[in-house]
Amino acid sequence: MTLRGRLTAAFLAVAFGPVLLGAVFVASTVTAVDRSRATERLAVAATAVRTSIDALCQQLRAAADAVALTADHAGAATQAVSRGLAAAVLVTDVTGRVSHATPDAPPAPWRDCAAPQPPGGSVSALVVRVELRDTAGMTLGTVAAAQPVDPALIARLAAVTGVAVTLLDGASGPAQVAHTTESAGGRDAVLAAAASLPDGRVSGTTDGRYVRRAGPTTGQPLPLVLSVPSNQPPGLHAVLVAVVLLAALLGVAAAWRLARVTTRPLVELAGAVDRVAAGDLTARVPVRSGDEIGRLAVAFNRMTRETGGYLAALASSRDQLRGHLAVLGDTLASTHDLQRILRLILHSALAATGARAGAVLLTEPGGVLVAQCTEGFDGRWPGAGAGAPTVPLGGGVVGTVAATGQPRRGRVGPAPAEPGDPPCRTYIAVPFAAPAGRGEPGSISAADGDTPAELALGVLALYDRLGGEEFDDDDLITLRTFAGHAAVAVDNVRVHEENQRLSLTDPLTGLWNYRYLRESLRREVERASRFGRMVSVLVLDLDRFKTVNDTYGHAAGDTVLAEFARRVRGEIREVDLAFRQGGEEFVVLLPETDARGATIVAERLGAAVRGAPVVVVGHTGVREPIQVTVSIGIAVFPDHADTGPQVLQAADEALYAAKAAGRDTWRVASAREASVTREMPVPPAARSPSDGLPRAGPGTGRTGPPGGASSGPHPPGRGHGR
Repeated sequence: MTLRGRLTAAFLAVAFGPVLLGAVFVASTVTAVDRSRATERLAVAATAVRTSIDALCQQLRAAADAVALTADHAGAATQAVSRGLAAAVLVTDVTGRVSHATPDAPPAPWRDCAAPQPPGGSVSALVVRVELRDTAGMTLGTVAAAQPVDPALIARLAAVTGVAVTLLDGASGPAQVAHTTESAGGRDAVLAAAASLPDGRVSGTTDGRYVRRAGPTTGQPLPLVLSVPSNQPPGLHAVLVAVVLLAALLGVAAAWRLARVTTRPLVELAGAVDRVAAGDLTARVPVRSGDEIGRLAVAFNRMTRETGGYLAALASSRDQLRGHLAVLGDTLASTHDLQRILRLILHSALAATGARAGAVLLTEPGGVLVAQCTEGFDGRWPGAGAGAPTVPLGGGVVGTVAATGQPRRGRVGPAPAEPGDPPCRTYIAVPFAAPAGRGEPGSISAADGDTPAELALGVLALYDRLGGEEFDDDDLITLRTFAGHAAVAVDNVRVHEENQRLSLTDPLTGLWNYRYLRESLRREVERASRFGRMVSVLVLDLDRFKTVNDTYGHAAGDTVLAEFARRVRGEIREVDLAFRQGGEEFVVLLPETDARGATIVAERLGAAVRGAPVVVVGHTGVREPIQVTVSIGIAVFPDHADTGPQVLQAADEALYAAKAAGRDTWRVASAREASVTREMPVPPAARSPSDGLPRAGPGTGRTGPPGGASSGPHPPGRGHGR
């Protein structure tokens, strides 16, 4: 069906429908009102008929009583007839023999007014019978007063009620009309309508009259039919049909005209759209009016003009955009700046949900959440001190989300915010965990909604949606998406850091490996050269370690190496670095430490190693203590070498000197001969004093950290945990 046809049908339904409904309503209302009035009128007429017949019966009873109370029955009967109280009076004895009768009595059958259930059949007269008694109360007979039911009586009833009255004659066969005031043309219709009509009901006839039965009932023994003509205007339905047809014709004409005027611009617009779809951006639509369709044509023409310009600009920037996308993809794939990634994710989540503030918190050892980045809190978490804000697991909304793994959203009541939560009106928080397949059995993504607390990496939380509305399910889905990105980013960074750590550490001892030794030595030497500081290098070798392997096995040797590394870590500072160079050889790097400080550290390391034996399990499975000692060689930059490898070589030579001196001791590298030229000269103040042990201290321009090796003995520093 075309648009014009649909518009025509819609207009006809809108315009013609009310007209048709109105016509039906008018016709039904007029009919209902007319029937209601006729019913009410017939009810009043039925009441009047009953009252009139009851009055007639009372009159006959009075006449019969008057005759029965007198001794002269004949004279009383004649007088009652002459006064018009009854048409005839009949006196009978107890045997039924007529003792007196007035002349001109109406023919039978007579119907008793007091009959409890009036029988059917025809009625010629109404009668009232009264018993005739003597003074002793003995029944002597009856007195009957009768009144004929003739056309005069029916006419009087019609005059009293104001309706047409019909007396039925049902003596034999179907009911017939005995007497009526109906017109000759309406009798058959009234009789047909009343044939099966119960008493008290109203029915309509084919010629527009309303009919009601009135009797016979107790107190009203006559079978009467009452009828009134309809007051409905003649030809009403014909007029309504004509009005509806005329309205339909006018509606069709108006609808066709309106549809044509409306669809013509749309047809032109559809043709122009087809041309644009085919690639012709020069297509234009004529503007025929200033209404909505006209404005649509203007907008279409403007759109095609601007689209042409946009296509030209897009064509010129397509290749450039592809290049930018390639660079962006490489950057996102290669970056491991966790703070930058989390900040970008948080900013995107805030923009997507319309939140005022938010934070990304990561789970740290110790069962706490640490805010890695926040936004909308003036740069810091509310209530946090100078350090990074922390929230305990299970505390507040974010702590509960991290502990249970269930996302939460809602509105905060008037009560103060829970500890660990910022003041807010609405909130939404989603946990995120390491993606599945990272080597963590049972790990799931944050989108699953039931992240176990032990696998949770952190929580992404947003606060106070702009506009005061509460966060909804769509925001929860969006935030889960960003939480998934955050989980991948955190996991990637941690995997990268772990891989980097594994590539730079020794798996047995946990110390840095030889690869990281070269990098660290180069970095520390460059820093010391730039700022005029010293760097000490200690090379350590376990004495007679081959004997341990040969006697107790390589497993015992690994135990000795791991315990030795633990003791080394316990004796150096946080800034010092310990390395396993290979086999049983180790290196300790002491930044900003002179030779005297290095010898103090060497003494402390030797004492820590020899101080307690290492318990190992030998070939027999028995735990045995092994006494272990260490030889240490010491070299200092710049006193003993100018580069990192040279300092390491000097320390290694000093190690051989310690071995040659009997082991379980330390030696400082020999002072080198002064060179004519230096690639990176060291200030004269950095030269060692006359005792041969270079040191850093006041007056040299270099200061060691408080409690460091350069300032003499100091308490053992806690290890890195590397």
